[in-house]
Amino acid sequence: MRLKVDLDTILKPWFRVLSLAQQSPPSWYRDRIREELQERRIAKSKLHKLSETSDVLFAISRARYDGFPVHKLPPFTIQHFPVYAYMLAKYSSRWGFYRMAAVLCKAPQYNLVREVVNPSKDHKLNEVSSRHNLNQEEFRRVGRRLRGFWPLLP
Repeated sequence: MRLKVDLDTILKPWFRVLSLAQQSPPSWYRDRIREELQERRIAKSKLHKLSETSDVLFAISRARYDGFPVHKLPPFTIQHFPVYAYMLAKYSSRWGFYRMAAVLCKAPQYNLVREVVNPSKDHKLNEVSSRHNLNQEEFRRVGRRLRGFWPLLP
């Protein structure tokens, strides 16, 4: 059975919702893909491989969406469905996590908090709060609490 889906039908609206900041210089995208491919190569468990593969696809699709198509995405097939589904769930959850943390911290412009870095470590919470001029202590405290029940995928 062949599943024929145009990836742009799914990914373009999704990236519009995420509305992530475009990165500079353009080599940033190539560097991220290279890093993610390296992490994928050393992944051991099936879950870790799935997660790292989703990171590779995210890096490629983000570069493509931002206008720097440095690699081609694999087609959306039954074989790749779990990876794409995992990617959408993982990065949407992270995006929602940061948005909720900003709301709970009463950030005056919570809607400008658009992040997808892994919030499982305090230093990532600190980086995000710094980028958005939020109270670091408060944001970290709220982020730690949210991590206790927010559905974050590894």
